[in-house]
Amino acid sequence: MENKTPAVAMRDITKTFGNIVANDKVWLDIYRGEILALLGENGSGKTTLMNMLSGIYFPDAGTISVDGKEVVIRSPRDAFALGIGMIHQHFKLVDVFTAAENIVLGLKEGGKLDMKAAAAKIRAICDTYGFDVDPDQKVYDMSVSQKQTVEIVKVLYRGADILILDEPTAVLTPQETDKLFAVLRNMRSDGKAVVIITHKMHEVEDLSDRVAVLRHGQFVGDMLTKQTNAQEMTNMMVGHAVTLNIRRPEPKNPRKRLEVKNLTVRNVDGIVKLEDVSFTANSGEILGVAGISGCGQKELLEAIAGLQPVETGSVTYYEPDGGAEELLGKDPLAIAEKGVVLSFVPEDRLGMGLVGSMDLTDNMMLRSFRRGKGPFVDRKSPKKLAEQVVADLSVNTPGVSTPVRRLSGGNVQKVLVGREIAAAPTVLLTAYAVRGLDIGASYTIYDLINQQKEAGVAVIYVGEDLDVLLELSDRILVLCGGKVSGIVDGRRTSKREVGLMMTKLGGGDANE
Repeated sequence: MENKTPAVAMRDITKTFGNIVANDKVWLDIYRGEILALLGENGSGKTTLMNMLSGIYFPDAGTISVDGKEVVIRSPRDAFALGIGMIHQHFKLVDVFTAAENIVLGLKEGGKLDMKAAAAKIRAICDTYGFDVDPDQKVYDMSVSQKQTVEIVKVLYRGADILILDEPTAVLTPQETDKLFAVLRNMRSDGKAVVIITHKMHEVEDLSDRVAVLRHGQFVGDMLTKQTNAQEMTNMMVGHAVTLNIRRPEPKNPRKRLEVKNLTVRNVDGIVKLEDVSFTANSGEILGVAGISGCGQKELLEAIAGLQPVETGSVTYYEPDGGAEELLGKDPLAIAEKGVVLSFVPEDRLGMGLVGSMDLTDNMMLRSFRRGKGPFVDRKSPKKLAEQVVADLSVNTPGVSTPVRRLSGGNVQKVLVGREIAAAPTVLLTAYAVRGLDIGASYTIYDLINQQKEAGVAVIYVGEDLDVLLELSDRILVLCGGKVSGIVDGRRTSKREVGLMMTKLGGGDANE
């Protein structure tokens, strides 16, 4: 590699946001014909660095060279002119437009836009790399993987030969991930430079040629993937040895804690999101929930927590002392007082779980302020909890008086999950608890969830990473199109079996 001219050479790149140094004199080389995995903990500056390369941010200091020539990138348009395109975690597509209309949207071409010619060019790109895209299909009719494919084709259509993908497999099934990896390998063979930002170490080992590691905004090294392993890469990211084992203690004296029967939920547009869903969740057990993104996981947890209207069905809560109570019809506060706590981490972390303008202490107080006696709220306990969460989960923050909006996405998530787990629930509903978290923080969360299980809590865990679901869960409920396609034993099933059930091709039952 030393004798080759890098496609991109970033030198002494520095970016600050207020008092926070996101990137500190970073050096990074990206080569054509290579897949580079960019690794680092949350807040290490990975996405910020790539956002500067793709024109979303402008560096405070440093230089960027493309093919040996120093360039200035002030906007995504400048980046595209240099052949650089970034595919973000959250897609930027217009639902009511077709794939072709989204792909050409914003392009300035002389004369009237020829959609037939555009569709032909899109099909040629798909044939070259192995994509499966119908140019005439509306985005609202597409699966998550199809939407992602449109985003990738969009940057290729604009001539990009340096591609950056941020957490590209976060919402894909194993089969969809395999297809994506095949496409990325085809791009590498075609001489394109590909950068992936990911926290999934098995994907790094499977796909990448080289890894580069950032820690606390600084570049700490790179190496050929074949010359390293997950343990070494993780240690570089964190700065010390990390144990990469997920415990799965046997359930002790499991008792029925929650019983969901024939649950059907429609959204505001009348579309069925859950249909006739039934299962039980036991104390001292982790029930994993697997499914393609948008298959009803969110609606399921919100229905149990009283946040989602239910058309038919029942949700029965069994008290530890033996009593039983119907939760449907109760408001979220009444359900929470029963000990059923929803720790939901949505894509919009600051829209549902936390208030961005408030500091960490005040966000902790959102759960406890009703307990106050008299007109004055207790700030000492929430402050102590905030300090505990910061310490236990290694939240990267100047202090507990820092507004949450100033934290990176991963650190915001640590605050939210830490607060919910600290509420001492009897049922913990957790969705995407480690979405976007680095590997060290993820294993801390897994351990916290296992501690809840060992304390007799019934945990319902909605996750995206099937490898983790298979290691963490005692049983796995698989949703497909809002229906239960099976419930399997987490210790005996396989990633392939669950992946097939997620796409209606399999089936199983481990309900008892």
